[in-house]
Amino acid sequence: MGLAHKLATKASGIIVYGITPPKADHDLAKIKEIADKQVERLKPLDLDGLILYDIQDEASRTAVERPFPFIETLDGLDYAQTYLSELAIPKIIYRSAGKYTEAELTQFLNHAGMNGNATVFVGAASKDQSVTLSMEQAYDVKEKVNPFLPMGGVTIPERHSVKGDEHLRVFKKMASGCQFFVSQGVYDVDACKNFLSDYYYYGQEHDVDLVPVLLTLTPCGSSKTLDFMKWLGISIPRWLENDMIHSQDILQKSVDVCVDNWKDILAFANEKGIPLGANIESVATRKVEIDASIDLYHRIKATL
Repeated sequence: MGLAHKLATKASGIIVYGITPPKADHDLAKIKEIADKQVERLKPLDLDGLILYDIQDEASRTAVERPFPFIETLDGLDYAQTYLSELAIPKIIYRSAGKYTEAELTQFLNHAGMNGNATVFVGAASKDQSVTLSMEQAYDVKEKVNPFLPMGGVTIPERHSVKGDEHLRVFKKMASGCQFFVSQGVYDVDACKNFLSDYYYYGQEHDVDLVPVLLTLTPCGSSKTLDFMKWLGISIPRWLENDMIHSQDILQKSVDVCVDNWKDILAFANEKGIPLGANIESVATRKVEIDASIDLYHRIKATL
């Protein structure tokens, strides 16, 4: 059963892996070396899809200095088609809609749907960021150019703790055609369950079927990675941050925490019939943290 069918039937248990394409300033030999390692690492996994992120400079979102410098990356669709063809799984290509003109987005949509691929549209990092297309305009272009391409959206459970309307954002995006959602990295169980609870009960009250939510789970192997995750907006409870920093092995601790959090949230979702899936990633490029993400994949897969 392929990804498109699982999305169409609003299935639980979808599991994907997320990567960022190589930096655009790498030479071709370096890009191929990175791609070959990714293919070797991911080919044995039983994945429903591979996410390719479309990163943007989020300096306007926060006054805090970025722990790692922002460097443009290769286009996700081009990278997937040129270097990752050996991975015979659907690619979920992110598009930061505000970066592109209507013509550029149209060209992408005309080519993105091959081999069961899907896309995820991402909005501006902040209201101060200048954009060429609004999300509403991007949705209109998608509906006009390629209405059958499976499309997802991004959800941020931690934002629900502050604004209380994340579930309404999700339902609005569903009305615009989103068939699934990928969360920001989840370390705050209560924030996630609060969002899922309001998502569930709103759907019940308004007789709207829920679509799959893929929780992003990511290991943390150093205090610098922890700082970067916090800069990205991932909410880590203070007590947990203390435990991780003071643990003998922060990487193993983080993987164990991700598994425990997943099991807790999965039980909560299963009880209500909320279709839940997982997106495994490594925000760091160190081999030890990438290897830990593969270990995390196997442990999450065993629960499905």
